[in-house]
Amino acid sequence: MQLDLNSQIGKDLFLRAFYTYSKTIDPGTGNTAGSNGGTGGQDLQNVSNPYLGWKYDVGPSGFDRTHNAVVNFIYDIPLFRHNDNRLVRTAIGGWEVSGILTLESGLPLNIGLSGAQSGNGLPNATNRPNRVGPITYPQTVSATGQQVIQYIDPAAFVNPAIGAFGNLGHNAARGPGRDNWNISLFKSFVFSETRGSRLEFRAETFNVWNHTQFNQTSTNFGSSNFGQFTSTFDPRIMQVGLKLYF
Repeated sequence: MQLDLNSQIGKDLFLRAFYTYSKTIDPGTGNTAGSNGGTGGQDLQNVSNPYLGWKYDVGPSGFDRTHNAVVNFIYDIPLFRHNDNRLVRTAIGGWEVSGILTLESGLPLNIGLSGAQSGNGLPNATNRPNRVGPITYPQTVSATGQQVIQYIDPAAFVNPAIGAFGNLGHNAARGPGRDNWNISLFKSFVFSETRGSRLEFRAETFNVWNHTQFNQTSTNFGSSNFGQFTSTFDPRIMQVGLKLYF
């Protein structure tokens, strides 16, 4: 489902918002670009369990994202824009602010195993744990005192019997969602309307609120950092620029 809204509110605010609700399922284990599981779904290079074939890997696609919303706007600030004083009008009036807000749910996470059971001694095989409870996301600080976040509760999983493949579905867990704000402020100082010469000033901020946005998660059950965040997106970045048109 896709919704798209374009609107001009008054004379100064241009707004666009779109939202996508989606679900995609496949038997592919390749990457976020998807995969068809090989010819007839039986290519051993593309299945996790060679005994069960592609059926073992049916689940959310690597690019499955349930919710995706973006809002962007341009606001022409009317303050002092038509002031009678030319100096005030030039220096203070005529500023514009624009922004992009992105809200999206997390991508699927495929939980694997570490150690000898990770492939059960078979080439190209990829094992998964047994699921013994609901998958929860406590997002708590690690009890070790280190500044790491336990995103996935490991209590939902146990190792399968030696030589067996786990019953956890492919891409059964979900990564963290994200909300990101990018805002820019800009203004043009006109030198000559006839020639179109002007100086454009821009100040841009990415991740304007500078809140931590987690990215990658350790997904090998049995590893010391299983279920913990391992990386983040960039912190706030600020930049300014000048562009001369002549």
